[in-house]
Amino acid sequence: MTTVGEFMTTRLVTMDGNDTLIAAAQEMRDSAIGDVVVTDGDDVIGIVTDRDITVRGVAENMDPNSTPLNLITSKDVITVSQYDDAVAAADLMRTYAVRRLPVIDDGRLVGLVSMGDLAVEREPQSVLADISADEPNN
Repeated sequence: MTTVGEFMTTRLVTMDGNDTLIAAAQEMRDSAIGDVVVTDGDDVIGIVTDRDITVRGVAENMDPNSTPLNLITSKDVITVSQYDDAVAAADLMRTYAVRRLPVIDDGRLVGLVSMGDLAVEREPQSVLADISADEPNN
Protein backbone atom coordinates (compact mmCIF):
# COMPACT_ATOMS: atom_id res chain seq x y z
CA MET A 1 0.00 0.00 0.00
CA THR A 2 1.29 3.42 -0.93
CA THR A 3 0.38 6.08 1.61
CA VAL A 4 -0.41 9.73 1.01
CA GLY A 5 2.61 10.74 3.11
CA GLU A 6 4.99 9.11 0.64
CA PHE A 7 4.29 11.65 -2.08
CA MET A 8 2.32 14.57 -0.63
CA THR A 9 3.58 18.09 -1.14
CA THR A 10 5.01 19.58 2.03
CA ARG A 11 5.92 22.94 0.53
CA LEU A 12 2.71 24.65 1.53
CA VAL A 13 1.56 28.21 1.53
CA THR A 14 -1.11 29.12 4.04
CA MET A 15 -2.94 32.40 4.35
CA ASP A 16 -5.49 33.86 6.72
CA GLY A 17 -9.07 34.19 5.50
CA ASN A 18 -8.84 37.96 5.98
CA ASP A 19 -5.95 38.29 3.53
CA THR A 20 -6.93 39.81 0.19
CA LEU A 21 -7.29 38.23 -3.22
CA ILE A 22 -4.38 40.31 -4.50
CA ALA A 23 -2.14 39.10 -1.67
CA ALA A 24 -3.03 35.48 -2.50
CA ALA A 25 -2.47 36.02 -6.23
CA GLN A 26 0.92 37.61 -5.57
CA GLU A 27 1.89 34.77 -3.23
CA MET A 28 0.90 32.20 -5.85
CA ARG A 29 2.95 34.03 -8.46
CA ASP A 30 5.99 34.40 -6.23
CA SER A 31 5.84 30.77 -5.04
CA ALA A 32 4.98 29.35 -8.49
CA ILE A 33 1.90 27.56 -7.12
CA GLY A 34 -1.77 27.45 -8.01
CA ASP A 35 -3.39 27.36 -4.59
CA VAL A 36 -3.15 28.48 -0.99
CA VAL A 37 -4.59 26.76 2.04
CA VAL A 38 -6.77 29.16 4.01
CA THR A 39 -6.41 28.85 7.77
CA ASP A 40 -7.77 30.32 10.95
CA GLY A 41 -4.92 29.82 13.38
CA ASP A 42 -4.04 26.13 13.07
CA ASP A 43 -7.42 25.18 11.61
CA VAL A 44 -7.80 24.61 7.87
CA ILE A 45 -10.94 26.41 6.75
CA GLY A 46 -10.57 26.14 2.99
CA ILE A 47 -8.55 26.30 -0.17
CA VAL A 48 -8.32 29.07 -2.76
CA THR A 49 -6.97 28.42 -6.24
CA ASP A 50 -5.88 30.81 -8.95
CA ARG A 51 -9.08 29.83 -10.77
CA ASP A 52 -11.17 30.74 -7.71
CA ILE A 53 -9.63 34.21 -7.70
CA THR A 54 -10.51 34.62 -11.37
CA VAL A 55 -13.97 33.05 -11.50
CA ARG A 56 -15.36 33.72 -8.02
CA GLY A 57 -13.61 37.02 -7.43
CA VAL A 58 -12.59 39.07 -10.46
CA ALA A 59 -15.34 37.79 -12.78
CA GLU A 60 -17.89 38.69 -10.09
CA ASN A 61 -16.47 42.23 -10.01
CA MET A 62 -14.97 41.91 -6.53
CA ASP A 63 -12.12 44.29 -5.80
CA PRO A 64 -8.98 42.12 -5.48
CA ASN A 65 -7.33 44.79 -3.32
CA SER A 66 -10.00 44.68 -0.62
CA THR A 67 -11.89 41.39 -0.97
CA PRO A 68 -10.91 38.86 1.71
CA LEU A 69 -10.21 35.24 0.78
CA ASN A 70 -13.08 34.16 3.04
CA LEU A 71 -15.54 35.36 0.40
CA ILE A 72 -14.27 32.99 -2.30
CA THR A 73 -12.77 30.13 -0.30
CA SER A 74 -13.87 26.59 -1.10
CA LYS A 75 -15.07 25.46 2.31
CA ASP A 76 -16.14 22.09 3.76
CA VAL A 77 -12.67 20.82 2.96
CA ILE A 78 -12.19 17.07 2.76
CA THR A 79 -8.91 16.07 4.43
CA VAL A 80 -6.77 12.94 4.63
CA SER A 81 -4.07 11.61 6.90
CA GLN A 82 -0.52 11.03 5.73
CA TYR A 83 -1.10 7.37 6.63
CA ASP A 84 -4.15 6.99 4.36
CA ASP A 85 -3.93 4.83 1.28
CA ALA A 86 -3.28 6.73 -1.96
CA VAL A 87 -6.10 4.87 -3.71
CA ALA A 88 -8.51 5.95 -0.96
CA ALA A 89 -7.36 9.57 -1.46
CA ALA A 90 -8.03 9.29 -5.19
CA ASP A 91 -11.48 7.87 -4.44
CA LEU A 92 -12.21 10.84 -2.16
CA MET A 93 -11.19 13.25 -4.92
CA ARG A 94 -13.49 11.48 -7.34
CA THR A 95 -16.41 11.29 -4.89
CA TYR A 96 -16.22 14.95 -3.87
CA ALA A 97 -15.01 16.29 -7.26
CA VAL A 98 -11.96 18.01 -5.78
CA ARG A 99 -8.40 18.21 -7.07
CA ARG A 100 -6.60 18.81 -3.77
CA LEU A 101 -6.79 17.36 -0.27
CA PRO A 102 -5.10 18.91 2.76
CA VAL A 103 -3.16 16.33 4.77
CA ILE A 104 -3.75 16.61 8.51
CA ASP A 105 -1.79 14.94 11.30
CA ASP A 106 -2.96 15.33 14.91
CA GLY A 107 -5.11 18.29 13.87
CA ARG A 108 -2.16 20.04 12.18
CA LEU A 109 -1.69 20.72 8.46
CA VAL A 110 1.36 18.76 7.28
CA GLY A 111 0.90 18.57 3.53
CA LEU A 112 -1.31 18.69 0.48
CA VAL A 113 -1.98 15.97 -2.04
CA SER A 114 -3.20 16.87 -5.50
CA MET A 115 -4.55 14.99 -8.46
CA GLY A 116 -1.22 15.67 -10.15
CA ASP A 117 0.70 14.16 -7.22
CA LEU A 118 -1.43 11.03 -7.50
CA ALA A 119 -0.85 10.84 -11.24
CA VAL A 120 2.92 11.10 -10.83
CA GLU A 121 2.84 8.38 -8.16
CA ARG A 122 0.26 5.99 -9.62
CA GLU A 123 0.48 6.55 -13.40
CA PRO A 124 3.93 8.03 -14.12
CA GLN A 125 3.54 7.53 -17.89
CA SER A 126 0.29 9.51 -18.10
CA VAL A 127 -0.01 12.93 -19.68
CA LEU A 128 -1.19 14.40 -16.36
CA ALA A 129 1.90 13.00 -14.63
CA ASP A 130 4.15 14.53 -17.30
CA ILE A 131 2.50 17.93 -16.92
CA SER A 132 2.49 17.75 -13.12
CA ALA A 133 6.16 16.76 -12.91
CA ASP A 134 7.33 19.66 -15.11
CA GLU A 135 8.62 22.94 -13.74
CA PRO A 136 6.08 25.80 -13.80
CA ASN A 137 6.14 27.68 -17.09
CA ASN A 138 4.81 30.98 -15.73
